Amino acid sequence: MNNAARGEIWDLNFDPTIGAEIRKIRPALVINVPHVGKLPLVIVVPVTEWKSAYEQYVWFTYLAPTPENGLKKPSGADAFQVKSLSVLRLVRLGCENEAKLQAVAAAVSLCVGYQLPQTSTV
Repeated sequence: MNNAARGEIWDLNFDPTIGAEIRKIRPALVINVPHVGKLPLVIVVPVTEWKSAYEQYVWFTYLAPTPENGLKKPSGADAFQVKSLSVLRLVRLGCENEAKLQAVAAAVSLCVGYQLPQTSTV
């Protein structure tokens, strides 16, 4: 079994797909925390080629290509298409830095309506 770690970027085969789902083999950022879940699955955010129009969408996080992350071109992590998939679909590319990982995790939380609990001022 592959040991995909949080923050790593892997090539992932998203096919077969239906409708507007992200498709084909493309990079994805692993976002799940270690030791959560029993099945050989990872939670990923797909990565696609960056387009300037994505700047207006809060669910996209810009990822610059670096030797560390293995990306070949300017890219965006699409938090609206977060998925849980089998580790058998994975081929490792590299690793993203903690700041970008946190930005993507925040974008996922926006997509699912997460809000920080209100603290009492009593």
